Amino acid sequence: MAVSPALVKHLRDKTGAGMADCKKALEEANGNEEQAIEFLRKRGAASAAKRADRVAKEGVVVSSVSEDKTRAVLAEVNSETDFVARNETFMQFAQDIAHAALKANPNSHEQFLLSKLASGATIAEEVGAQTGRLGEKLEARRFEMLSEPNGFVTSYIHPGSKLGVLVALSGTPVSGTKDGAASAIGRDIAMQIAAMNPMSVRRDEIKSDQIEKEIDIYRTQARNEGKKEEIIDRIAKNKLEKFYQDNCLLEQSFIKDAAKTVTDLLKEAGQGVTVSGFVRMQLGDMHKGATE
Repeated sequence: MAVSPALVKHLRDKTGAGMADCKKALEEANGNEEQAIEFLRKRGAASAAKRADRVAKEGVVVSSVSEDKTRAVLAEVNSETDFVARNETFMQFAQDIAHAALKANPNSHEQFLLSKLASGATIAEEVGAQTGRLGEKLEARRFEMLSEPNGFVTSYIHPGSKLGVLVALSGTPVSGTKDGAASAIGRDIAMQIAAMNPMSVRRDEIKSDQIEKEIDIYRTQARNEGKKEEIIDRIAKNKLEKFYQDNCLLEQSFIKDAAKTVTDLLKEAGQGVTVSGFVRMQLGDMHKGATE
């Protein structure tokens, strides 16, 4: 199959592999990008092949947390330019949208846009009005809610407001979050999620087809390296364990102390305290951790 230069370049931008490797991978995969990425990984030509296309829009990610700390929302609000995204009026507008979403507790994007701001206007109406005032197209692109009635939800917005995290901790009373160890640990874990981008809270939440794909890749890599057939499964199993440690939040090394895992950190908050879910929202991209 003939592969266009544009398709080759797109795969190269996505994986970091060489142009020749990308062209060969696409030819082998008959132009199927996902299969081409898997082909590159098996050959070791793509480092992680975990990059996702980013939406080419400017804007901010903002959050709002309920007074009792049991519910929170992340919202992404977009502008055409970073100049507008850093404007104080735009930032306040984005924050007002998060507060409105938290109060309305919408179940769909349509309901989100119909949520009412303090002024009485809906989010959709005010987006139109602000577009006129600021002179470029704005968009209330999305929101994500997280709740934990048997604990609390912590919010973290990374400096620059391009990345936000919500993390829910269960097994600790809301009253224990005020100036206590659990509150500090909640923020530490939110920062962990921001920095390390886990796929899930725990390993049993990763889909079986993802695990099978990883094992197949590790086996192929080992064969390509000339490893003996009798030790290939053991090599794949060891690499899968490393995959879990890198991608499951509770098994990750804590960013502030590599001698601890996140599970060790949670033990410091008290017996029975655990992470019940998380949301990591980056401008143009989002990752939800499974909830219990």
